[in-house]
Amino acid sequence: MVKRANAAKALLVVFGLLGLPGRVAAQRPPIDDTITAGESDDEEPARKLVKFNEFAGPLGSFRVGFNFMYDYAAFSQDANSEEQIEDVENNGKLRDFRVLFGGRLNFKRQTTWTTGIMYDAANDEWLFRQTGIMVDVPEIWGQIFVGRTKEGFSMNKVMVGTAGWGMERAPISDATVPILADGIKWLGYVPKARILWNLGFYGDKLSEGQGFSTYDNQVSGRFVWLPVQSNDGKTLLHVGFSERYGKTNEGKLRLRARPGANPAPYFIDTGEFAADSTTMTGLEVYYRPGRFLFGGEYFLQSVDAPDSGNPFFHGGEAAVSWVITGETRSYNTRGGYFNAISPEQSIDSGGPGAWEAVTQFTYADLDSGTLTGGKYWRFTPMLNWHASGNLRLEISYGYGSLDRFGLVGKTQFFQTRFQFLL
Repeated sequence: MVKRANAAKALLVVFGLLGLPGRVAAQRPPIDDTITAGESDDEEPARKLVKFNEFAGPLGSFRVGFNFMYDYAAFSQDANSEEQIEDVENNGKLRDFRVLFGGRLNFKRQTTWTTGIMYDAANDEWLFRQTGIMVDVPEIWGQIFVGRTKEGFSMNKVMVGTAGWGMERAPISDATVPILADGIKWLGYVPKARILWNLGFYGDKLSEGQGFSTYDNQVSGRFVWLPVQSNDGKTLLHVGFSERYGKTNEGKLRLRARPGANPAPYFIDTGEFAADSTTMTGLEVYYRPGRFLFGGEYFLQSVDAPDSGNPFFHGGEAAVSWVITGETRSYNTRGGYFNAISPEQSIDSGGPGAWEAVTQFTYADLDSGTLTGGKYWRFTPMLNWHASGNLRLEISYGYGSLDRFGLVGKTQFFQTRFQFLL
């Protein structure tokens, strides 16, 4: 007991040296109606860990931060799974490391900017992520963003990976929707009607050759309505609809995804095939009564590919989250997404942090026409410890089933993730 007490004191001293104030942690309000050029990717912790990473001057403000995520995954395959997927090995992997810059410009109209630079460990190179400028345009009820951004299709795709309840997005999402695009996006919001939307037009002139650049050009839009929102903001019902049309890059397309574990190889994969364009529809419903969250999304994609029988792909996810320690996951009304959980009493203030239990089910069907990319589902219970607004540890178990190559293989997943952001 003495050793544990000393270790806890040492940890508190470290946090104190970093500039953490007070004994009471700052918690996000249930409803957040602010947005900047970084959108969810530039989400600042509710309680600042250090004070030296921000500067405000006569021309505007400047902030620097970073995200770091490291994964470890172990696997247990049955005989069929080993025959389907051979290169599955227990290993650790740098999931994400990026440096974030952002701030405001002191113009008459509120103007914000952001730049994200990520280290791609697989290819040993640095890449630009969310980068651009956002200007308030109240005449059209919102903002205009120009630069590299997420298209705005699907809540889970819009949310930053450090804020989600699961370790990874659903495989169908990773397979069908590029993570980024270059272009212009209009974000609108009408508070009294409790509706928001975004509409974007994108091209690949600057991103040609990058992993996410699988389309020559695309148009993507999303509409969200909150039919229920309590006065205290803790109870809400979110209903969303997304639509997308894209012209494929050089008339070719390949859909593939990992099995909800980044250190694993791709489990579902159509291979490359000739395709002119795709049309997608996304449906999303989330209900958040305080500390609970129930919801899910479903994607439908039609591909204009006559040689492959004009395939139709679909899939989605359903999830339940329970914040055991009682916190409410904040919701951003301008972006239509949930923020990261902010603990009421973080470990630096002597508290337990926030503990979240999650159950998630995902499904993806990439078998259609002449293509046999596979059918895959996974059930995942997990536990998230939000030690503070900066530090998070995730532990999960997954049971997955892959129907491919005339076999049905079962795989068990044992995963952990360490995450730190500033």
